[in-house]
Amino acid sequence: VQLQASGGGLVQAGGSLRLSCAASGRANSRLYISWFRRSSGRQRDFVARISYRGGDTKYADSVKGRFTISRDDSMNAVYLQMNSLKPEDTAVYFCAGARPTPDYFSYYRTEAPYDYWGQGTLVTVSS
Repeated sequence: VQLQASGGGLVQAGGSLRLSCAASGRANSRLYISWFRRSSGRQRDFVARISYRGGDTKYADSVKGRFTISRDDSMNAVYLQMNSLKPEDTAVYFCAGARPTPDYFSYYRTEAPYDYWGQGTLVTVSS
């Protein structure tokens, strides 16, 4: 499975961006997909995740109410709609895929259970 993130860019505070994660390869439709982000010099932090059927979503507290994760399996894509962006949202955003093993549900907010990672897309929010 290969994941490719895109859609980053420069936006003013209060603006919006939509990130895309394109999946290719075998059996990608049964993956839980998450978005993580990394600010300079820090580890990757969990942002949001979506189940492989799209009915189960989770968000980090810092983005709840502003970001929305969704997926379109007909397009093999997962999206992250980011509204009301803040300068502290500036980061490289990564999409990651994992199979729903029992351990996944305990550790999905960490990098550990993810087998597949996209290359990252930079989001810069100016004040």
